[in-house]
Parts: sequence; structure tokens; C-alpha cells
Amino acid sequence: MAIAAALLSACKKQTNKDEERLIKKTKLQIENGLLSPEALWAFGRIGGVEVSPDGKKILYRVSYYSIKENKSNSELFVMNSDGSDRKQITRTAVHESAAKWMSDSKHLAFLSSESGSKQLWVMKYDGSKRRQISDIEGGMLDFRFSPDESKLLYIADVKYGEYTADRYPDLPQTSGIIVNDLMYKHWDEWTATVPHPFVAEMKDGKLKNIHDILEGEPYESPMKPFGGIEQLAWSPDSKTIAYTCRKKTGKEYSLSTNSDIYFYNVETRETCNKTEGMMGYDQNPVFSPDGKWLAWESMERDGYEADKNRLFVMNIESDAKSEISKDFDQNAEALRWTADSKSIYFVSCRDAVTQIYRADIENAHITKITSGVQDYASVIPSGEKLIAVRHSMSKPDEIYSVDPQTGEAKELSFENKELLEQIEMGKVEARLIKTTDNKDMLTWVVYPPNFDPSKKYPALLYCQGGPQSTVSQFWSYRWNLQLMAANGYIVVAPNRRGLPGFGQEWLEQISGDYGGQNMKDYLAAIDALAKESYVDEQRLGCVGASYGGFSVFWLAGHHNKRFKAFIAHDGMFNLEQQYLETEEMWFVNWDLGGPYWDKSNKIAQRSYANSPHLFVDKWDTPILVIHGEKDYRILASQGMAAFNAAVLRGVPAELLIFPDENHWVLKPQNGILWQRTFYKWLDKWLKK
Repeated sequence: MAIAAALLSACKKQTNKDEERLIKKTKLQIENGLLSPEALWAFGRIGGVEVSPDGKKILYRVSYYSIKENKSNSELFVMNSDGSDRKQITRTAVHESAAKWMSDSKHLAFLSSESGSKQLWVMKYDGSKRRQISDIEGGMLDFRFSPDESKLLYIADVKYGEYTADRYPDLPQTSGIIVNDLMYKHWDEWTATVPHPFVAEMKDGKLKNIHDILEGEPYESPMKPFGGIEQLAWSPDSKTIAYTCRKKTGKEYSLSTNSDIYFYNVETRETCNKTEGMMGYDQNPVFSPDGKWLAWESMERDGYEADKNRLFVMNIESDAKSEISKDFDQNAEALRWTADSKSIYFVSCRDAVTQIYRADIENAHITKITSGVQDYASVIPSGEKLIAVRHSMSKPDEIYSVDPQTGEAKELSFENKELLEQIEMGKVEARLIKTTDNKDMLTWVVYPPNFDPSKKYPALLYCQGGPQSTVSQFWSYRWNLQLMAANGYIVVAPNRRGLPGFGQEWLEQISGDYGGQNMKDYLAAIDALAKESYVDEQRLGCVGASYGGFSVFWLAGHHNKRFKAFIAHDGMFNLEQQYLETEEMWFVNWDLGGPYWDKSNKIAQRSYANSPHLFVDKWDTPILVIHGEKDYRILASQGMAAFNAAVLRGVPAELLIFPDENHWVLKPQNGILWQRTFYKWLDKWLKK
């Protein structure tokens, strides 16, 4: 039985402490049977699901968080493919990650920081005979064995550009960074390294003849900040590596999303661009088992990071390419070939839920496999069934077996069963609300547990970030809608203009119209719910992060006294400043229309005319501002400026600043502080 080691300090020792863990876990008290911040951080977080080559076993990772120790730990688990005989196979105080099956289905390879940096280890699937087989300076980020296991492909960071100490060796302790081009920062780091793919031969259990595939090239592969080993693939004959790369640096990199799929011949060390002329993101290549096809995810337009994610395939012999999803007005993600190389399974969001689909290559026919109110995050074909990971607003990730004929799903992992049994979740309802232009907008409404329609409740308008990120059945460890409901709020989460899952026209309307129709959509949603007898229209709040934070700042100057409290996290406040402060220039060029100094550009001028900082004179409602100082996407100066403006205007305001957090809040104690501050602010102004 997997036990939430986040609650225990005893898990540090590599001994079997299951009985002690179980005793301690059963003492966990959930106040009034409701979800709390502390309980939220106690959930085990499943990841890294892999099916053994013989299809008989499932390997996965569970991450646990300790609030007391303010850190996480990851352990590995193995179970039979029917969910039986579930065993924890690692018990260490260090992270085990990136675990993968070896071809014999009896051994595992994985990364562990036991010796300091992350190195490659192997062991039997029961956790025995554990041994280290790599000693790479600086460690590895991830890896993949070639199908014949004679070679290893791995990712490691390499130095990028000239360091200050290179120029001035007599100043080795200086912290100054000399900059002469763009992309000197990215999301949450100063750009000092980039990831490169390396290939090595495996001989006698050791790595030999290590070679940097991008040797001498200042490019990154996989692509930061979100790319991983899924952006590289081995051909079935172990002779070719397909890798994703955007071969640009500096200003050129900041202006373009044009990445390509490259083939690298391991024997000749020659590289060939297989998607040259395809101008948007091309990434995540997957070879068919028979080696005749390559599938990948492709966006058409350069500079548009939220373009339709198309399913493309290429005949490797002829280089002929075709779009399988041409008549499919949805994204295709997390691609997986069937064993016969005739079909591809993938996941896609439609109507605010994410399901599993199958695409048949010969006729480009796409079949929906699953249904229901949940989000599937990944899928792996395994014999006559599918192994998938899914979640909902009421349940974190768990592993399921899915019948590909009926779509029927059976839970296998039950990682959080004990915690979930102690918690009463609120009802989640899908409602269609008419927008101001007479469109039907799907809006999720989450009710407090033990909801009583004869009472009146305060309500929160949830504003999504992105701006083109889905409001589907997501489970979040910060923006958790069930936690908001557990605190006594009715949560209103509209799929406003600019969100995927409702076709490209709905998605793309938002670009260049930040203060336009999507803001009307927000107000239409909260106005519709405010009319319900169980909603107190005098106690409405509005919350959101990133673009959702921008939405809060904008609505603060346009809400006509609807709301009594605002919370904005990592939001854009001054769009002119944002244009020059952010790092991925393709984003602001596409979504804002271009630079603010281009007076002839009507789209850009409309964007900047709707900057929230221009409407501070209309702010009259208490506002909490939250920001991380390591957020280089939207700098903390945006949040500080908004807070300062509110104080100078005499508006009740509070600022929560995290010097050590980025666009997210990742440390357990910071996460708890975030939640406590969040609900204390709402309760102060909405529960008087």
C-alpha cells in the first residue's frame, strides 16, 4: 500500500516502514470532512507511467510533499497490468525519476540523485540489485535506451554563451551578467545553459564514446521550459534519432516558434531537417513500430504558440507528409502508435473535457474512444487494452485500464483512495450560459459540499490563464476549485472566448482583443449565476492568475461594482511595460498585435488602450496581489505596480510576494501560505 510520505519523516530511511506510515496516515484529520490546504498537499502525485514490453506490469512514480521539511520526494511503484500486486520498490530520501522498462520486462533503468547529481541506475523490477551505471559530470535530465539497448540517448545541460568570469577571470565571484542580446532570461532562469541530446554506446554496463548530437551548436533540444524526453525518439532499428529543435538564438529565438524535427544518423553523425518549410511548432516525434512512419504534433503558423496542434505523419521512405487531423477541429496531443503501426491514439479536449481518440492512418478517420466528465492526460496501448492517466476537478491523477472498444475505464492505482474517502467534494455542474453575442458558453459551476439551495452563498468568478489554456476537468494543487468550494464559495468557471475545446474560431477570437469579448463573457457568466436564489449578489469575488490576473486587474476598472473582492496572481498590469519586460516576444507580438510604438497598427493600439493600469482611477474594490520574483514571464514589477496603485488610490490592498517562486508556487510551505492568505482575504470581504 502506498502511503503519503509527505506526512512522515520516517520515509527518509531505506527500510520498510509501511505499518508505521499507515498508523500515522490514519491519524490525519480532515476538518469537517472538507478539503483543506494541508490535505491537498498530502495527496500523492502520480507520474511517469510506463507499461512493460510484455504488457504484464505497470511502472510509475509517486511524488509526496512534506510541509514540515518543505520539500518533495519521489518513489517508484510497480503493479500488475490489472492493478493487482501493487508494490513500492524504492524507499530513499532522494528523488527517483524518469524510470523506464528494459526490454526483458524484468529490469528498470531510472535516474537517481543518490550520488549527488542525477545519474543512471538500473535494478530489478522488485527493487533489488540496484546499481549506478553512469558518472556524467553535472548529471542527466532524462534518457532513452535504443530499442536494441546497445546505445543510450540522454539529455544534459551544456554551457550557453560567454559567462562574465570568462571575460574577467580575475572576478570569479562577481554576480553581474553582461547581456548583449535577447532571451537572456526565460520563465524562471537566467539563460546560462541549454539542454543538449547526447548519445553513447553501452558496453559492459558502462557508457562509452559519448557524443553531443548538437556539438558546437548553441541551440536547445528539447525546448525550454516545458520540453522533455518526449521531444526525442529512437527509430526501431536503433540507427536514427529524431529530435525537436528550434535552431535559433537571441532576438531571432524570441520572435519565432518555428521548431523542426531533425533526423540524426547515429552511425554517420549526419543530420537532416525533416520538416523544413513547416513554420510553426513541430515537436514530439514518434516512430511507428514497423519503422515506416513518423508521427508528430505540428502547428502551422510561426509566432502563434496556441495554434491548432495538428497530427502529422510522414512516410519515412518517401518523405511524403500528410495531416491526419485536417478535418478535426481539435488539438491532438500525447501521441502513441498501435502495435500494428496502423493507428495512433491521442488525447484531445472538446467541450471542456479531454478524451482519448484513435486516428487510423490509411483513411485519416478519427474515432472518439472515451466519454464522461474527466480529463485523460495520457494513453498507452497495451495488448487488448489501454493504460491511461486521468483526473477531474474532484480527483487527482490515477491510472486506469480502458477498453478501446467501449471506452469503459477501470481504476488501477488507487493512490489517494484513503484521503479521498475522508473528504466530501462539492457537486460539479456544466451549464450553458448565453453570451452577449448570443453564443452558448459552457461554464463549470462547483457548489460547496453539503450545498443547501435554501441558503445564500458568496460566489467566485474564476478567470483562467493562458490566455488559451483549457478550463476542462483540471485538478490543481493551487487553483483548486474544490478547495474554493470547501471554503463555502460557489465557483463559476466559464470557458470564455480564447479557450481550446470549442473550435479554432472560439479559441482565436481573443488574440488582439484582450479587453473585449472575453471580458463580456466573464461578466455574462457571473451575472447569470448572481440571479440564482442561492447566490448572494452582494458577495461576489473575482480571482485569477497570469492572463487571469490580467483579467482581474482589468475587471477591477470595469466591473460596475459587481464584485466585493479581487485576487490577482502574476497578472499583467501595464501592457506597454509587459511588451518590453517579457522574454518570448512572439507571444506579445501575436496576442497584443505588436509594439505599442507602432501607431499605425490598430490591433496593437486597441490592446494597449485596454491596459489595466489606464483604469486605476475607477478602482474601488479591495484587491490582493500575489507575485513571484523569479517570474521572468510576467515580472514581479507588474504586481508591485498594481499594489502600489491601489494603495495610492486609497483602495484596501495587500501584497503577497515570493522572492523564491516563479510563475507558479512550488514549495509546500509557500503553497500553504498562498492558500491561507487567499482565503483569509476572501473571507474578510465576502463573509462579513
